[in-house]
Amino acid sequence: MKKSRFSNEQIAGVMAEYRAGASAAEVSRKHGISQKTFYTWKAKFGDMSASEVRRTKDLEAHVAKLERIVAKQAVELLAE
Repeated sequence: MKKSRFSNEQIAGVMAEYRAGASAAEVSRKHGISQKTFYTWKAKFGDMSASEVRRTKDLEAHVAKLERIVAKQAVELLAE
C-alpha cells in the first residue's frame, strides 16, 4: 500500500479547515489533493481532532498486536 504524503494529524488539520467554513474544492486545491481524496479523508476522519486521530491510531496498533497474539496462540493450539 502506498504511504500517504500527509500524516493523520495533518489530515485532521485539513478537515478542521473544512469545518471552519472553507469549501471542499478550495481546501483540496490549497493542499494539492483531489476531491476524491478529500471525501475519502472526510469519511474516515470526519469530525476528529488531531488528538482523537492519534488516539485512534494507537488503539488500532494495540488491537493489531493483540490479534497477532491470538493468531499465534491459535496456531500453537492446532499444532498440539
